[in-house]
Amino acid sequence: MTKPLDLKVVDTSGLTDADWSAINRVMCACELGGFEVFWDEIDKLMYPALRIRVAMAFFPDLVSEALKDEMAQQGTTREDLKVLLRRLESPVANQ
Repeated sequence: MTKPLDLKVVDTSGLTDADWSAINRVMCACELGGFEVFWDEIDKLMYPALRIRVAMAFFPDLVSEALKDEMAQQGTTREDLKVLLRRLESPVANQ
């Protein structure tokens, strides 16, 4: 007998309806195919940001560390991100 899948959403902060729809698709696929299909289902999601949000809902610490590692490899700092976010939020960027 196979062990039942214990896949749970850990972090619900900031999830949109689209995120929940994708989370439900991933969970259904995992119920049928086991955890082995988890990352395949994540890869099927259309947008990279959606992939990150859905994976982060299940594994916030793992995804956060992976993002930090990738930023470090690219030479991107937290300050770089803060500057980028300020620039994106500024009224000039929205015109």
